[in-house]
Amino acid sequence: MDITKGSGRRALVVGLGISGISTALRLRQVGWDAVVIEKAATRRSGGYFIALFGAGRAAAKRLGILDGLADRVPVDGVNFTIDRAGDRRRGLGYSDLPGKPWLMLRGDIEQAGFDRLPADLDIRYSTVPTRIDQDAEGVDVTLTNTVYGTSVTERFDLVVGTDGLRSTVRSLVFGPHQRFLRRLNYIVAAYQLPGPLSDIAPDDGAILMEPGRSMWIFPFADHPPTVLLNYRTDDVDAEFSASPADRVRAAFGPRPTGRALGEALDALESADELLFDSVEQVRMDRWHRGRVVLIGDSAWCVTLYAGMGASAGMAGADLLGTILDRHPHNVGCALTAWEHALRPYVQYYQDNGSQQRRFFVPANRLQLAVRRVVTTGMRLPVASYLLRQLQVKSKAGRLKERDIARA
Repeated sequence: MDITKGSGRRALVVGLGISGISTALRLRQVGWDAVVIEKAATRRSGGYFIALFGAGRAAAKRLGILDGLADRVPVDGVNFTIDRAGDRRRGLGYSDLPGKPWLMLRGDIEQAGFDRLPADLDIRYSTVPTRIDQDAEGVDVTLTNTVYGTSVTERFDLVVGTDGLRSTVRSLVFGPHQRFLRRLNYIVAAYQLPGPLSDIAPDDGAILMEPGRSMWIFPFADHPPTVLLNYRTDDVDAEFSASPADRVRAAFGPRPTGRALGEALDALESADELLFDSVEQVRMDRWHRGRVVLIGDSAWCVTLYAGMGASAGMAGADLLGTILDRHPHNVGCALTAWEHALRPYVQYYQDNGSQQRRFFVPANRLQLAVRRVVTTGMRLPVASYLLRQLQVKSKAGRLKERDIARA
């Protein structure tokens, strides 16, 4: 399919992450011209681990980027549950969640998608929208370059906000963040380690779990491991009153860290690219208003506990292009049909994310004990078979694997 020629219909895509790149690709595939703006001075690279489920892989295939992606989990790796003293036992890893995820770095998808973008695509860095006005025929957007302080107003047939949890497009068109953000009272810190931890083989994963806090180490076949630290808090705002390293150390104190946790905390101090943020979902009654639509975290943010952030963003972008192609002369009708088709899936992903936070961060000793029982069952042949059958046939497994655009 030729994605280098447009039809005169013009869209503004705000954000150059996974959802934004996917949207730009899909819009060009169905004949739209796209302008992409990104507030950062350059495109991001690397990043922490993400999962790509069947819904995302189906979208990636239509976008033409699936061949550039692969499951990067070591074939012979083992997941261990560890404690601060260094004791270990076989444990449940991320692949034991419902569905069949590929694990990779966020930058893997962004790079594969970026490589497929047409050479003539208009990408503007250090640029943000500062005003959005629309009428029945189009949208006027004031675009401001944050380096030079210059602004220009341009007209588009469609505006797509893919600019993340604290979306500027959402705040300009739908209202302030506090109307839509729902806190789960957890903080996450995700970053790359400089190399394997001393007590963990390079191909193995490790999980340290304590009531209200946890550490996950994700191995990769050809890349240093990444770490995900989680902890519960009753005062989210207070967690941003000091440096991430200080807040994380306080959350995991005051007991001695032990070697593995200690090395992970030391690595946080010098991490080149760190995600330190509160876990929040975006809950909205509508994802579009007029000719402005939100996709990905700006619209729904299922949280990393659902594991569907990348997959849902790509599937949403893919489906948007498909339905715009079905309604080439009625953007409003297309956006309504798009949201009607996508919302049941996203609603389930969000609910699933709220439930699965216990898988990542047990709230108390009882939940830890239940997890140990399940882990033991996974090591017994008959119980393991039954549990894995339930996993594959569960609603979560089916909906995460389903090709949304073909459902």
